[in-house]
Amino acid sequence: MNAHVTAVSSNGEYSFTKPNRESITLLTGLGVEGDVHAGVTVKHRSRVAQDPTQPNLRQVHLMHEELFAEVGEDGFEVAPGELGENITTRGIDLLGLPTGTLLRLGDAVLEVTGLRNPCVQIDHFQDGLLKQVVGRDEAGNLVRKAGIMSVVREGGVVRPGDPIEVELPSEPHRPLERV
Repeated sequence: MNAHVTAVSSNGEYSFTKPNRESITLLTGLGVEGDVHAGVTVKHRSRVAQDPTQPNLRQVHLMHEELFAEVGEDGFEVAPGELGENITTRGIDLLGLPTGTLLRLGDAVLEVTGLRNPCVQIDHFQDGLLKQVVGRDEAGNLVRKAGIMSVVREGGVVRPGDPIEVELPSEPHRPLERV
């Protein structure tokens, strides 16, 4: 299966979910045009409270559509944009990508910065969903499944159906960490 974009979403106001759009425009060094999380410095409320001058490594949030089927097996119904992601994908192991991976989609290029750190807002959306997207592996290591974060290296328009090309960074690869 070829990696591709299945949905794009944005919201100019702080809310947990983001409405789907026909397209989104990514702005170099900023994020999604018109999205509340766009900017050079961090926009996530809890991180702004800690230090509003820190760089925004969370300009664009990507989530794999396969997660929706996985949580669906336990009775949860989730659709693109409902967990706050900007770009929903299919056919790519987002969580297995190393830090610094470049993703070419539509006319844009994103650089992967790390894992989304899901918070209790997910349980406000659907009670019990947080435990589905954060857990532990057999060795007891924390596993975050709620997507990855990125910054915009080259701006452009992204639409559902756009293919995704992956360019891995030079080795040694660094695994994704929470950003």
